Amino acid sequence: MDTLTDPKMTASTAKPAKPAKVTRDPEGTRARILAAATEEFARYGLGGARVERIAEVAGTNKRMLYYHVGNKESLYLAVLEGAYAHIRATERTLSLETLDPPAAIARLIHFTWQYFLDHPEFMALLNIENLHRAELLKTSDKVHAMHSPFVQMIADVLERGVATGIFRTGVDPVQLYISIAGQSYFYLSNVHTLSVIFGRDLLAEEAKAERLDHMVELILSSLRA
Repeated sequence: MDTLTDPKMTASTAKPAKPAKVTRDPEGTRARILAAATEEFARYGLGGARVERIAEVAGTNKRMLYYHVGNKESLYLAVLEGAYAHIRATERTLSLETLDPPAAIARLIHFTWQYFLDHPEFMALLNIENLHRAELLKTSDKVHAMHSPFVQMIADVLERGVATGIFRTGVDPVQLYISIAGQSYFYLSNVHTLSVIFGRDLLAEEAKAERLDHMVELILSSLRA
């Protein structure tokens, strides 16, 4: 008898099926959730964002989302902290300490301008959190710690500039950075209305280059001794 057609022989000789292998990647799952959440919050804001959409884009479900990150507010705060952590970490790669002070400040201005251009979601998140008066950001125990070294990095550049007689004394590093970021932020966050008002395409390559040159000259002029 053909053993392939004999139920007894088939049952006794068949190898048991191996259980399906379950791949667990908590770090990858969390990263996908945060990436999807960043896009969702930047587009719809805290009120309009939907956890269901975030979970679907991340390839998971609400239960797993809550397990890895927490509720909607916790997820939003994690997105904010991640956004700040990314820009601060990228700024540390600028190696400002290796440049003479004017070149270091110019590099920081160039970086800030390009970062805002490349990461419109970061600007959107800033807008949203300011509308909410930074209520959730106030609860973070990470944001202040990640900004302190950055402020010190700027302070060191200013001190070197003063020591060599290039920069004037008395410049607050926090105020300086607010001025650098503010010049880029206002231009880009209002670029469409400004383009209409002044009859210029302020996102044209020539206009962006002109803006960057203007910001560098303005900031460095304000620092000169």
